[in-house]
Amino acid sequence: MRIPTWTEDELVLAGALVVKNRWRELRTTAPEVHELSELLRSLPIHEPEARALPGFRSPDSVSRKTTDFMTNHPQYPGKATRCGKPTLLMIEAFRAREAEMLQAATAIDEGISSGDLHLIPPQPDEVDEAGVTAIEGRLLVRRALARERDPKLRSMKIEQVRRRGSPLHCEVCGFDFAHIYGSLGEGYIEVHHVTPLHVSGAQETKLDDLACLCANCHRMCHRSRPGESWRTPAALREQIRESV
Repeated sequence: MRIPTWTEDELVLAGALVVKNRWRELRTTAPEVHELSELLRSLPIHEPEARALPGFRSPDSVSRKTTDFMTNHPQYPGKATRCGKPTLLMIEAFRAREAEMLQAATAIDEGISSGDLHLIPPQPDEVDEAGVTAIEGRLLVRRALARERDPKLRSMKIEQVRRRGSPLHCEVCGFDFAHIYGSLGEGYIEVHHVTPLHVSGAQETKLDDLACLCANCHRMCHRSRPGESWRTPAALREQIRESV
């Protein structure tokens, strides 16, 4: 069994370490490298057999990854080390959205330290068929999906919409299940967590953090493309307007 390639979650944490060090690599002896090595080996992502492999996310491997981040930055004057596309995409994400990606790293760190992210079971579609997930990592996606699938929250959101006298339809495309399917579609809608992944920490989910969506728009909000985050309903509405 080979050591698994780095996931988005791991790259977010490594990238945050480099950014905080002013885009400079960290040597194996650095305390921060040893702390990150311990954290990476505790993430509930890889199988226990993989985590038990000699050298799995060792301080040496963490230090090498920080070198990849430093040398593949567009402004680095020297020769770049060889690394995979996920690392390059993560570098671009930190360059474009530094504050948000640092928040994502903090959310992962705090979720692991508190035990919150260890308690959430893997969700069926936290990664797509190609193994791609949101740039913030599968653990934050896992937590958001678990919240969306809470039947109590969904019922409370539907009740809120009805109490406000609003129609129960998709907030992106306007699809109304009851209008199309009659009594079969009455009361049916999916809910989507609109809070960005990088700020969706352990705080209690508010009903206004949820949007009512049809299945198609919900999947398009979640659809993962390498280097991208989830789309908000507002962004998806704009994309629809631009495409028609």
